[in-house]
Amino acid sequence: MKELLKKLRRYEIQIRKAINSQMQGDFHSIFKGSGLEFDDVRPYQYGDDIRTIDWNVSAKGHGTFVKTFREEKEQTIFFILDVSASQNIGSLGRTKADIGKEICGVLALSGAKESSQIGLICYSDEREKFITPAKGMAQAYEIVHSIVHLVPKSTRTSLKKMITFALNAIKRRSVIVLISDFIDEGYEHELKSLARKHDLVIIQINDKRETQLPKLGIIPVRDNETGKTIWVNTSLGGFRNTIRQHHQQRQESLAQFSRKHQINFIHIGTDEDYVPRLLKLFNVRNKTVKRV
Repeated sequence: MKELLKKLRRYEIQIRKAINSQMQGDFHSIFKGSGLEFDDVRPYQYGDDIRTIDWNVSAKGHGTFVKTFREEKEQTIFFILDVSASQNIGSLGRTKADIGKEICGVLALSGAKESSQIGLICYSDEREKFITPAKGMAQAYEIVHSIVHLVPKSTRTSLKKMITFALNAIKRRSVIVLISDFIDEGYEHELKSLARKHDLVIIQINDKRETQLPKLGIIPVRDNETGKTIWVNTSLGGFRNTIRQHHQQRQESLAQFSRKHQINFIHIGTDEDYVPRLLKLFNVRNKTVKRV
C-alpha cells in the first residue's frame, strides 16, 4: 500500500506540473469542465449567445437580459470503477483492474488537493462499494485503500445497472469519471442520460490479449464472468480477425458516441504509460471549458 501511494503521488505531481506548464499560468483545476452555476443577469450585448437569454426577466418589458454564470467553487467528483471479473485480464501487476485502480487513485489524490468533494462507486452487476463525497486527503486515502482491498462479491458485469445506480445516487451535478473496459451491451440509453445530467469523462481500458491471440491451435478459453469454458481454434485467421474487428468496432462506436454527446473519452492499453493519455485529456478539458 505504501509503495502504491508513493507511485500515485509521483504521477499526480507529474500531471499537475505538466498541465500547469501547458496552460501557462491559466490553470485552475485538473478537472475543470463545464460545471457552471447561475450568478446574475445583465443586459443583452451584441455577440451574446442567444441560448443564455433569460426570457422570464426579458418578458417584464425592461429590455433583453442574459444569464451570467460562474464556475462552481465547490466541485464534486465521482469515480465509478468497474470491478467485474473481465477486468482481471493482463500481465502480473498490469491487469485492466490494476490500471483502473491506479488511475482512480491518481485522480482521487488530484481531486483532494483541489479541495473537491470526491466520492467512489465500485460496481460489477451489483453495488460493491459506495463512498459518499467528502473533502481532504484522508478521503483520497480511504478511496485508494478501498479499491486496493476490495474483493467483489460478483464476477459479472452490468453497465446498465451501474449507470442507473449512479443516476439515482448522484443528485448534484458532478464531474463523473467512469473507468471500465465497456465489454457489455445495452447501456447506451443510460449513458446518454448520465452525460446529459453530469460532466462525464470515460476512460476505457483494454489489454492486447483480448485481440492479439497467438496461434496455439484448439485451446480452452474461460469466461471469467460466467465461469464457462469453450474451445476455440486460434490457428484460424478468420477467427482472430473477427475478434480483432469486433474489438475495434466496439472502441470506435464508444468514441463516436462520446463525441456525439460531448463526453470526454480516452482509451488506455495495459501495456502503455497512461500518464501522457491523462495529460492529453486534461489539456483538452481546460482548453474547451466554457468561459463567461
